[in-house]
Amino acid sequence: MSSNIEIEAKVLLLKNEYETIIEKLNLSKYRKIKQTNHYIDTPDRYLKKNGIALRIREKDEEFELTLKTPLSEGLLEKNESISWRDFEKLADDHIFPEGNIKKFLSILGVDVTKLSILTSLCTERITVDYDGFNLSLDKNTYSNIVDYELEVESSSMEHAQEQIKKILSYCSITSYSINKVSKQARALNALEK
Repeated sequence: MSSNIEIEAKVLLLKNEYETIIEKLNLSKYRKIKQTNHYIDTPDRYLKKNGIALRIREKDEEFELTLKTPLSEGLLEKNESISWRDFEKLADDHIFPEGNIKKFLSILGVDVTKLSILTSLCTERITVDYDGFNLSLDKNTYSNIVDYELEVESSSMEHAQEQIKKILSYCSITSYSINKVSKQARALNALEK
């Protein structure tokens, strides 16, 4: 299991803004990576209520279980590879995979027997190293909704937001606000509508 601290700023985009960023930053030469995030919680959204995010990312026939918990700045992220059989057991039988994330959830007081996959979000992502930081441009599809997002990962939130501002200014996008609603929250909120 790996752990790291994730600090990223995000902006939701209109479709034409997404296309402008691809054109202005010459991103069309990069391959779009397809991945599906399967979001996990209890029926009463226990994890969401406690600021915890849990997902399985399916990419290139590999499955990674990720737990995110809030820190004063950014998120503590724990990752663990699981097998497709573990994924299927959770999807079909609600049997949570054995491992350090399961142990960590138990320490937090989470009843893992109540966890299940509630929804999924498919992303087409372009990721590049841009001016020394990680830039991701996403097209997300979930619950018959399509949205677009620019994400910058950096050493501090202030630096990530400065980089987003520079990129958007360069692309002549002047009206925007920093997005504080995660993909998981958007996908789960769409279920409730």
